[in-house]
Amino acid sequence: QVQLVESGGGLVQAGGSLRLSCAASGIIFSLYTMGWYRQAPGKQRELVARITSSGATNYAESVKGRFTISRDNAKNTVYVQMNSLRPEDTAVYYCNAEQMQHGWNYWGQGTQVTVSS
Repeated sequence: QVQLVESGGGLVQAGGSLRLSCAASGIIFSLYTMGWYRQAPGKQRELVARITSSGATNYAESVKGRFTISRDNAKNTVYVQMNSLRPEDTAVYYCNAEQMQHGWNYWGQGTQVTVSS
């Protein structure tokens, strides 16, 4: 059974930092592209950052220079360090695991991030 369990969300003031973690089980973690997505109320889910199995990263323009995604294959965990948080970063953040070659795609349950002004 595949599980992606996010943690690290919470309430923070604008300008603050949070680090989200996503622990994966039930998959060969090192073979997956891992991503963080977010969904704000009334908006579509959007990509925040993604890291491939080889370590290549890409980011949404809105978070470039503020967020950093990383992975620890030994711990089956992906992280996103979020600095200089803004109220518009408020959303539910979801972890995603994707293995395109086989069409495998999994989601976590989400963790709430709220940035107060």
